[in-house]
Amino acid sequence: MATPVTIIGAGLGGLTLARVLHIHEIPVTIYEAEASPTARAQGGMLDIHDHNGQLALKDAGLFDQFLGLIHEGGEAIRVLDMHGTVLFDRPDDGTGGRPEVLRGRLRQMLLDSLPTDTVAWGRKVAAVGSLGDGRHELTFVDGSTRTTGLLVGADGAWSRVRPLLSGAEPEYFDTVFIETYLFDSDERHPASAKAVGAGSMFALAPGKEIVAHREPGGVLHTYVQLNKPREWGDGIDFSDPGTATARVAEEFDCWAPELTALITDGETAPVLRTIHALPSDHRWDRVPGVTLLGDAAHLTAPSGEGANLAMFDGAELGKAIAARPDDIEAALTEYEDALFSRSAEAAADAAQLLPLYLDSNAPHSLIDMFTGAEPVER
Repeated sequence: MATPVTIIGAGLGGLTLARVLHIHEIPVTIYEAEASPTARAQGGMLDIHDHNGQLALKDAGLFDQFLGLIHEGGEAIRVLDMHGTVLFDRPDDGTGGRPEVLRGRLRQMLLDSLPTDTVAWGRKVAAVGSLGDGRHELTFVDGSTRTTGLLVGADGAWSRVRPLLSGAEPEYFDTVFIETYLFDSDERHPASAKAVGAGSMFALAPGKEIVAHREPGGVLHTYVQLNKPREWGDGIDFSDPGTATARVAEEFDCWAPELTALITDGETAPVLRTIHALPSDHRWDRVPGVTLLGDAAHLTAPSGEGANLAMFDGAELGKAIAARPDDIEAALTEYEDALFSRSAEAAADAAQLLPLYLDSNAPHSLIDMFTGAEPVER
C-alpha cells in the first residue's frame, strides 16, 4: 500500500505535487493556513516557462486546460528610461515559450483538479516534531495534532518544516518592492496604460525601477523596486497609505508623470515586500520521512523562476514517489539530488539578475540582456 503523503502549503508547488500523486492513486492531504481558496489575493501575472513550469503541467495532465488561461499578448516586453522614452520594445510573438497567466487562475485550476477534501483549510501549523522512524507530528495553532508518514514542506520562505532538515534562514537581499494597482486603466489612466503597453514594462535608472504588468480587464499591476537597507522600509508607516505613497513617490522625482502615476494614482494601499533569499548552495542531509519543495527549499531573489521551479519540484517529487512506492527513501534521495543541482543553478542566476536591473548602467544592462549584446560601460 502506498505511503500517504502530507503536504504543508496549498501553493502552486504543493498543489502540483498533490495532483501528480492523485493521478497515481497515492493518498495525499494538504494542510493550508489560509481559511479558504479566496481568503486573500493570489498575486499577479506569471510567465510559465516551457522548460519547467509547462512540463510540470503536462505531468499533471493539465496542460490543455492551462492553455485556456493564457493572457494573449502578455509576453510583450518594453524597457523605458526615467523620461518615458521607449528604448526596447518586443511584442508577443505568439510562440508560447513563456505565456502569461494570472496566478490565482492557475491555482484554482490545480485546486479544481483535486478531490474537494484534499485540502484542509484554516489549518496553520505551529510546530513540527520528529517521532522517529520517519514519522512526524504536526501541531496546529488550535492545539490539535496529526501524525504523518511522509511529510513535504511546501510552505514557502518561512517554512515550519525546513528546520527538520536545515538550519538555514532567508537573508535580506538589500532590496524592497512596493506593490500597487490601477484599474480600468485604458479609460481612467490612459497615459500610464499607453506607457505600459500590452505586457510587461520596465522603467529603470540606477538603484530604482518601476515595473508594471498589464493584467486582464485593463488592470495595471505595479511593483516599485528600490535598493534600500531594511531600515528604509521600517521607517515608513505603510498603515498610512497616503504618507507611504508620497514617500515612495519621492524616490522618483523628475520621472515622467505617466510613470509616477503608477505610484501616485494607485487604487490600492501600497504594500511593502522585503526581498529575502536562502543561500544559493542550500542543501541538507537526507532525513527519513521528510523533504521540501519550492521556496521552502530554494528561496531566491525574484527572477521569474520561483513558481515554475515550485511546480517542477512538485511534479518531479510526485513522479519519484510513484516510481518507488515501496522505497520512499530512495525516491526522496533521487528527487533531492536533482533538486539541489537545479536549485543552485537557479539561485546563482537569480543573484545575478536582480542587481542587473538596478546597476550603474540601468536601463541599458537589461536591454543588453534581452538583446544578447555585450555589456558596455556607459
